[in-house]
Amino acid sequence: MSAGDRAAYLIATGFGAGFVPVAPGTVGAIEGIAIYLIVRSIVVGQLTLFLGLIILNIGLFLLGVWASTKTCGVIGTADPHQIVIDEISGQLIALTPLALLSTLSLPGLIIGFALFRVFDIFKPYPIRRLERLPKGFGVMADDALAGIYAAALLWCGQLFFLR
Repeated sequence: MSAGDRAAYLIATGFGAGFVPVAPGTVGAIEGIAIYLIVRSIVVGQLTLFLGLIILNIGLFLLGVWASTKTCGVIGTADPHQIVIDEISGQLIALTPLALLSTLSLPGLIIGFALFRVFDIFKPYPIRRLERLPKGFGVMADDALAGIYAAALLWCGQLFFLR
């Protein structure tokens, strides 16, 4: 295994979260929450935070496509359970609307986590179809759309309830 393969494997598995014996996807989603909280603690200003998260989401998605493609090739499986970068990315997408709130919302974090996990597990149309896309793009795309669905509902919720 080359150094690039090892780096991709480390990234794709969420630096080891993918090896947790029970619910590795949930652990990956929790890593997404941790990244959100770290970024929120560093970046000042709601609009700057929101735009920064959008840029981070795009970068993480592209990194995840690369890492997942390489890892699937090394393991020899289309979407191995050890890969959790997709859950990390999807959860971060789901939480992005919370950046528009002036203060950290614990109910928003919990609801965003729950919504993402529900969409990720049950995969309503057309999320499941995205898994058929080639290589790492298929690994990442379904969770990205689950994150977008969760983000849309979270955004609507914060307009009316989470303020």
